[in-house]
Amino acid sequence: MKNNLFRMICALALTISLIISGCSTPDKTVTTAKTKTAKAKSHADIQPISKAPLQVTVSSVDELNALFDKYQYSSESWESGQRELPRITFAEVGEHWQTASENLPVKTKKSLFFRLMAPLILIANENILREREIVKSSALNSPELKKIALKYRLIKNRKGILTTAMRKKLLQKVDILPPSLALAQAAEESGWGTSRFAKEGNAFFGQWDFSGNGMKPKRQRKELGNYGVARFDSPLESVEAYMLNINTGNAYQKLRRVRAEIRAKDKNITGLELAGTLDKYSERGQDYIDGLRHLIQYNNLQLVDTAYLSNNRLIHLIPN
Repeated sequence: MKNNLFRMICALALTISLIISGCSTPDKTVTTAKTKTAKAKSHADIQPISKAPLQVTVSSVDELNALFDKYQYSSESWESGQRELPRITFAEVGEHWQTASENLPVKTKKSLFFRLMAPLILIANENILREREIVKSSALNSPELKKIALKYRLIKNRKGILTTAMRKKLLQKVDILPPSLALAQAAEESGWGTSRFAKEGNAFFGQWDFSGNGMKPKRQRKELGNYGVARFDSPLESVEAYMLNINTGNAYQKLRRVRAEIRAKDKNITGLELAGTLDKYSERGQDYIDGLRHLIQYNNLQLVDTAYLSNNRLIHLIPN
């Protein structure tokens, strides 16, 4: 009986620690900077890390916490004012996370979720800042600039001609999202990573897909067409797609306008402020906004808006 109980405890610990595995796409640009993500960095601050990713095997919760401790990423260091986050990626939500998380204290579940998602959000923001520097400094006929303008739907093809006014409009699109807001939406939309869509398709933000390749909801509203929830190859890809959606979608023009006004005043971009512009993200409207603000304030996520990434090699967490 004791042996069986011991094996059950070990199995639970293993499933908790192995909710993370693999890595993000290795050929994506990885950048480093040590200034607040809430303000734009200069191009000189954003330098690529050339070393190959470091693969780390985690076989227990203690080993995961030891890794966090090594990079001063513990709850204690955070509460003491440490805002430097290690570069950590993971490939997917483990199939046992939904069950195992039910047996975790709420505080522990939240801590795991936020600490694993926050570095992905900062990595995505850094890559956006790199694009922003290109938009600010490149010649209007630069192929690299046109590539970004095409990505952010400012032009329809690379033959399009860019003007100074269009560059200004592009700068409203190519900008970061506050980590506190992204974390709150990820928690809300994925049920702290326990939703079927997060498990089956790394979908953390409930984005719709009308291509026919999305994950079908159990109750599909036929009047809206053949839609599903978009699936992604990795959680990082989900974060990047979410940010691109906010930065290009017609429904979020108010967010981009408010963010540009904050930039013009040289103030920090905060999740609490931008949350008020997302009345069209959910059919719940103002209730959705209120819920996001409560998540941010109750969990002190506004502190993550001042976090930045360390210069460590990118860490890929893999199963034992």
